[in-house]
Amino acid sequence: MAALVTVLALAACSKGPKEPEAPPATPHLRLMTTEQYLNTLGYIFGPSVTMEMKFAPLQRDGGLLANGAAVAGVTGAQLEQYERAAAVISAQAVDESHRGYLVPCKPADEKAADKACATQFFTRVGRLLHRRSMKNAEVAAYADRASDAATKLTDFYAGLNLTLASMLIEPEVLFIVEKAEPDPNNAGKMRLDAHSLASRLSFFLWNAAPDDTLLNAAENGSLQTKKGLEQQVNAMLASPRLETGIRAFFDDMFQFDAFDSLSKDPTVYPFYTGSIGTDAREQTLRTVVDQLVHKNGDYRDLFTSRSTFISPSLAALYGIPASPGWQPYEFPADSPRQGLLTQVSFLATHSHPGRSSPTRRGKALREILLCQVVPNPPANVDFSALNNPKSEYPTQRDRVKVHLQNPVCAGCHRITDPTGLALENFDGAGRFRTEENGHHIDASGNLDGKMFADVTGLAKTLHDNPGLPNCLVNRLFSYGTGAVVPPKNRELLQYFDTRFSESGYKVPELLRTLALSHTFQEVRAPSKGAAPAQQTQSTASNDSGRAPAPLATR
Repeated sequence: MAALVTVLALAACSKGPKEPEAPPATPHLRLMTTEQYLNTLGYIFGPSVTMEMKFAPLQRDGGLLANGAAVAGVTGAQLEQYERAAAVISAQAVDESHRGYLVPCKPADEKAADKACATQFFTRVGRLLHRRSMKNAEVAAYADRASDAATKLTDFYAGLNLTLASMLIEPEVLFIVEKAEPDPNNAGKMRLDAHSLASRLSFFLWNAAPDDTLLNAAENGSLQTKKGLEQQVNAMLASPRLETGIRAFFDDMFQFDAFDSLSKDPTVYPFYTGSIGTDAREQTLRTVVDQLVHKNGDYRDLFTSRSTFISPSLAALYGIPASPGWQPYEFPADSPRQGLLTQVSFLATHSHPGRSSPTRRGKALREILLCQVVPNPPANVDFSALNNPKSEYPTQRDRVKVHLQNPVCAGCHRITDPTGLALENFDGAGRFRTEENGHHIDASGNLDGKMFADVTGLAKTLHDNPGLPNCLVNRLFSYGTGAVVPPKNRELLQYFDTRFSESGYKVPELLRTLALSHTFQEVRAPSKGAAPAQQTQSTASNDSGRAPAPLATR
């Protein structure tokens, strides 16, 4: 991590091409995801406060669930779920095992109201939950409500509990509200206000709300200076919390929410259990964090590296010796396992319940990793020939040839199947094989005209494809700003692509470039007469030892 800080500091001194002008987007209002909400509460109240919950799924937009948060509301049923979660969390925060370090004071009498102590508590907690400084009148209102409840219940902590629970479900807590202000350094232009910028940075890099240090920088004005912003971004990239942010982004980009509903036919794959799916997801995320954060490596090497991590359940599927817990592992040079495409997470999620699918795998490679769009099949396609079990179609390569005989299908399948067929040495659960139905598997294929003999050739071809890093730039910029990147921003994306290439395809440096860019901070004022986003969204809710300090070091 120290080496990473040095690299970032040196990069700050380098000069490259000037960032091109790009049309600014409007400020966003986004619903916090389950993970963002839990991460935030975990940082505020400490890891010993247990929080098991799952918000309603979001709709994927531009390849990312995070973009779907910008158009999400809260139904009455969902609000009840939030209320139940808030009640559980607030009760723990003030119980006897946690109040000693979560409540900064002790009441004069635990059976009576103590407004002064309640004020201390809500001054601190309210600021972190609302992601901004609280006005004295706001804090006083919370303290009054807590005192009224404490008087009625003859219990100071019960009053804190009820008031905190209500705060946890307020729209301004659940929704990330971005606000614009005139940019004093650029006449006629708008920028995110300091607290909005702090939130955008924090949710982008850490997948959680800003901590005390970042809020201080917003409040004292340093965050909106070039030097102050660089200091905060470098510190955030050097923080252990960056791993959480990296995991969240790649879990979203790789569409690992599919594991929540993934199942395999137990008669075909009796060894595939729920723990296999859980560990497959974790394997890839551990590999990503190790390669991109711990080693500060080349992003493209994720698709050729043989280094990974193995759990006991995955060891059995991969056919290697098992060791207790998670262990680093490197597949030998003659192994077909090379890069993320040969991990169970990719192979199993992009297959059918009872068989592999070159089409699904090829489509996923193009859409997820290269940001290309492959149209869905027409509604009236006849799959009877494809599913024909007769002997003249013994392998998937033979069966998918049927696609090319139908002009309606051929256009798309020419760009998906030749790539997916290179992964046919792995069955629908990700297990290696050399034959299918007694016939040798031909794993040759091509990607954009580049021919290869097997999956090792596919890995190298994908590694060298310029669309691979370009797609990551697109997805990260979209993820950080909360909106699908419009075509008119092509020149800006090319600028980021160039900077990414110059850094050796180092993801932390790409994050830094994006976070420090003018476009990341610049916005335009909402059009006059538009309904306030906050109002529109909030009204949708109608239909054993001491834990470490909550504000842990970065």
